[in-house]
Amino acid sequence: MSELLRSEGLRRDAPAVPDDDGGPPPIVARTTRALVRGSGRLGRFIVRKWRTSLQFRVVVTTILLGLLVVGLLGTYLFRAIGTGLENDRIHASQLDARRQTTQAVASFQSTAATSIDSLTNSAKTILNGLAGPDQTRYVVFTRGLRNTNSRVLGSIGLPDSLISRSLREAVSADPSRQHTQVIQIDDPAGGSRVPAVVVGSQIDLSLVGPYDLYFIYPMYSETLTLERIARSFLIGGFILILLVGAVAWVVARQVVVPVRRASVVAERLAAGNLGERMSSRGHDELALLGTSFNAMADGLQTQIHQLESLSRVQQRFVSDVSHELRTPLTTIRMAADLIHDSRNDFEPGIARSTELLHNELDRFEDLLADLLEISRFDAGAAALDTDPTDLRAVVDKVVSATGSLARVRGSQIQVLQDGTSAVAEVDPRRVERILRNLLVNAVEHGDGLPVTVHLSGNDTAVAVVVEDHGVGLRPGEASLVFNRFWRADPARARTTGGTGLGLAISLEDARLHSGWLQAWGEPGAGSRFRLTLPRHTDSPIVTSPLPLSSPGLRRRT
Repeated sequence: MSELLRSEGLRRDAPAVPDDDGGPPPIVARTTRALVRGSGRLGRFIVRKWRTSLQFRVVVTTILLGLLVVGLLGTYLFRAIGTGLENDRIHASQLDARRQTTQAVASFQSTAATSIDSLTNSAKTILNGLAGPDQTRYVVFTRGLRNTNSRVLGSIGLPDSLISRSLREAVSADPSRQHTQVIQIDDPAGGSRVPAVVVGSQIDLSLVGPYDLYFIYPMYSETLTLERIARSFLIGGFILILLVGAVAWVVARQVVVPVRRASVVAERLAAGNLGERMSSRGHDELALLGTSFNAMADGLQTQIHQLESLSRVQQRFVSDVSHELRTPLTTIRMAADLIHDSRNDFEPGIARSTELLHNELDRFEDLLADLLEISRFDAGAAALDTDPTDLRAVVDKVVSATGSLARVRGSQIQVLQDGTSAVAEVDPRRVERILRNLLVNAVEHGDGLPVTVHLSGNDTAVAVVVEDHGVGLRPGEASLVFNRFWRADPARARTTGGTGLGLAISLEDARLHSGWLQAWGEPGAGSRFRLTLPRHTDSPIVTSPLPLSSPGLRRRT
């Protein structure tokens, strides 16, 4: 046990040895991930600003175009200046080399050397005099390529390896003229390579034959000048781009700010603040835009007020007519009931007319009730009286009330539940009216086939689907069935005495609950109407528990 503890202690106290798996150190990996995340956030920010800000797009586009123009212009000017400096340096080097060569020839001709050693010493003296002060000119003195004299001077001046083979061949091929070449040499001060002009010519010495004389002119000053010009171009271009970006920002702001104000005013107008107007000053295009926008807003406000007045007049007219019709309708109802009770004493034709009068009075009363309800919705006076309600009880009540109609039509109503809770905060009276309208509509158009009611719920909603297997709906009719007084077949009689407003009122009741009422169907296969209601009045519907379409519906053959 003690050995085990000691071994555990050693392992516990021993320093941790990182696994050498060949991967980067942890700090490098964290830094890399941080840079990647930062780059991603910056990229998303730029993309979002590019999509949402006109001013940002104008400024960025102007800066990019400015960079392109400044880059192209700067490159052209830099190359032109560099070429000019190089040409001037070549011309000055050729003139200086010709003068120095003439002086060297005169010096060699004036020397009285009679041996190779004395000639070598004289050549060293002459070449030392030809070398420029402060390393502005170097001298290379080497034997010509076509020199066949057996006598050779000793080592003098810089090595001939600095001179290219092509230049030496050119000097040997045409010794009567100067030959020029631009090369790169190492800067003795800094080690970097700098361009240099090499001017070569040939002189003939009496004892040793033709020798090549080369003058090397390093372009130190020209290189420094180009570096200063390049720095000036970079600094000036950067400042110019900043100024161009600032100018573009100011110019774009002068255009974008009025557009933003117009957008804000348009949003407020869309929200119902019809008194909002744009400020219009001056006589430019933006002022003309503001004036035109305000004129448009004035016209829209006038038309909306007219439509609101007309709507209020129509709503009041419908409401007043509905109320005023109730008094004579009550009198007619009392007389009709009295006549209907005595129909057995009448002739068959009169008795049948009495029954028709009684039925149409029922339909007329329903129509008046529906018109009053529609007028409440149009006036915005409809209100909910919510209470936690189990929709299963509401469905059972509606099915029981519609049973007699279903038996007359030859349809069988079946209720399918999946066992989930169907409790929701709803107005029971309005939900019962919705389901009654849907079930009566299914029985009426079901052609005597079974009608199925599906009931289910989830965390946010409760749904009821009424499914029939009747005539169905043609493409595009699912969005029309909730229109007022709409019928798929105008020639089809309302055998159940419907008013044509039931589905329209049902849709308004569903919207009052913040719910959904949707239709789906296929010709000859039947239709499905789905009512989806939120479980709580303050919680939105995420998804419906039941599907709207059904693969189980098949076209009848």
